[in-house]
Amino acid sequence: MNTTLVINSKGGSGKTTITTTLASYFAVRGEPTAVLDYDLQGSSLNWLRVRDPLAPKIHGANAAPQKVGLRSFGRHVPEGTRQLIVDAPAGASGLLLQDMLSRANCIVIPVQPSAIDIHATANFVRDLLLRGNIRARNIRLAVVANRVRKATPVYQPLERFLTSLGLTIVTRLSDSEAFVKAAETGTGIFEMDASLCMAEREQFQPLIEWVDVEHKVRTASTVIEMPRAALGGRGQSELRRDLVRTTPPRPVLQAKAATTKVQPEPAQPKPQLPAWLSRISQRFVD
Repeated sequence: MNTTLVINSKGGSGKTTITTTLASYFAVRGEPTAVLDYDLQGSSLNWLRVRDPLAPKIHGANAAPQKVGLRSFGRHVPEGTRQLIVDAPAGASGLLLQDMLSRANCIVIPVQPSAIDIHATANFVRDLLLRGNIRARNIRLAVVANRVRKATPVYQPLERFLTSLGLTIVTRLSDSEAFVKAAETGTGIFEMDASLCMAEREQFQPLIEWVDVEHKVRTASTVIEMPRAALGGRGQSELRRDLVRTTPPRPVLQAKAATTKVQPEPAQPKPQLPAWLSRISQRFVD
């Protein structure tokens, strides 16, 4: 099962739009698909309720924290689900965030074109990358510019920040009525008449290709690399090279034969010193 977590600490970023569009796409393809909604508002589940009964099946599960008792039994995801899309609530933290991250294979972060949203998203991405389980499990991360009204340089600060982390904005989704209509009718743009939403489909396609990797092995460009300790990785190799350079060169061994004719002074046992240093040097070289 491939689990995609759609999340942003900032509310109103368009998480439900991404969730329902991805779910409808996979359902149209015939893949067993489920939506796991952690939001108390249940926007994704409301979308499923108005969905046509004859439309491709999408299972809805409620994972929102309950005021009393345990979480709803409705959070159960059917066995055999191939694509699970998780709709996260705004401001998730602590155990709730940890629970969602423990399920995720990849993370999609939508962001709107406003200075406040971009600043909050940059901080959220940074906090996510500082979590050890993101690195340990090689969870992939993508940022989507959502509800873009026109070509604008407003995303440039965010793009510079992402570039410094080896990440990019995967795609830009326009502020289109097609997404609004799909949300109101329980459908997706890939279920609507193509002539009415061709541009929106083309905008969404890069995100689908990024999410739908199935079991392919990721290349180095898709793995988030965090800074390593000073003695780890390349630093350790450099340290070893420095140690090798500081030890006497192997030709020193020739001095042993030359010094056999002259008795060395007791305070300076030259015949033994090059031997053990040479062994240490050879060990580092090996």
